Amino acid sequence: MDRDLSEDDSVVDLSFEAESPLAPPTELLERLPSYDWLLQAGRGQTFFPPLEALGRPQEQRSWSSFLEHRVPVMTEDVAREALLSFVNSKCCYSSTVAGDLVIRELNQQTLCRYRLETFSESRISEWTFQPFTNHSVDGPQRGASPRLWDIKVQVPPMFQEDIRKFQVPHSSLVKECHKCHGRGRYKCSGCHGAGTVRCPSCCGAKRKAKQSRRCQLCAGSGRRRCSTCSGRGNKTCATCKGEKKLLHFIQLIIMWKNSLFEFVSEHRLNCPRELLAKAKGENLFKDENSVVYPIVDFPLRDISLASQRGIAEHSAALASRARVLQQRQTIELIPLTEVHYWYQGKTYVYYIYGTDHQVYVVDYPERYCCGCTIV
Repeated sequence: MDRDLSEDDSVVDLSFEAESPLAPPTELLERLPSYDWLLQAGRGQTFFPPLEALGRPQEQRSWSSFLEHRVPVMTEDVAREALLSFVNSKCCYSSTVAGDLVIRELNQQTLCRYRLETFSESRISEWTFQPFTNHSVDGPQRGASPRLWDIKVQVPPMFQEDIRKFQVPHSSLVKECHKCHGRGRYKCSGCHGAGTVRCPSCCGAKRKAKQSRRCQLCAGSGRRRCSTCSGRGNKTCATCKGEKKLLHFIQLIIMWKNSLFEFVSEHRLNCPRELLAKAKGENLFKDENSVVYPIVDFPLRDISLASQRGIAEHSAALASRARVLQQRQTIELIPLTEVHYWYQGKTYVYYIYGTDHQVYVVDYPERYCCGCTIV
């Protein structure tokens, strides 16, 4: 039977306490003049970016290059070579078909893909803490903390997402650890401070049932060393790592995000749209600036409407919670060819898309299953 121990003044019993929150109750922390509104909320806050002037005015664009552009015509030789390359990359496809098939018809279309990228920065703050190791404290006595959008940081390369965390200057406070109440250790929940637990083999009886000899696992003592605390009876406080004090400070979290809007112009062929969204295209138009404006006079009206819709969606989504650093919109030409071919008396179809001649096969005549995944 487990024995009871009297309370030790050097440790505190937290066996049945819930896990510590991210930060202690806000009443334990003094109010910082620059952050009264943060402490009142008691949780992380999102900070609206300051308003900035818009970029350059919209410019008239000439689309003569689009009207004059011609995508190379797809030939039977190129179509067959594209299928052979695709088949050779698949272990379950017979290359005989690609060599013997008869191409009956090539339906070629040129699609336009509009893409808008908006690179933005958002900032939130929250109270956090770390064990205090007697280093210098950058607290409110050194001055008022700057507003979060006034803190200068190095911005990552444009359109590359990143998350970084910074300690807000002059926001540090040193307090007794709220988990162990400044003791640095607490009673082990596995043995309740005893350092030993009942032997799992003999259940504390020192001998196994119906056996006269003593239990070999516990050498007849009925108890085993607690594996949770290695027999010490107490554990180092996981919150303060045994330092007894915590350094509380306001943490600034900066998130750089690249929002993406894509649109592929309509087509009458049955090639999946998700493949065309990822296809390699030929760049026709690129506009990059702190703010880009909707395309209004592109020869394909769907592209102009997509540009207007994409910019409006990004503006509505980011206006109240992030600062837009850079925008980039592009138009690419995506060649798409539907290939009808005949093989052993039946008609089949496959698609060639992108400038690098990727292939999508609807129903290949000779395909074998050998345990691999067929795409």
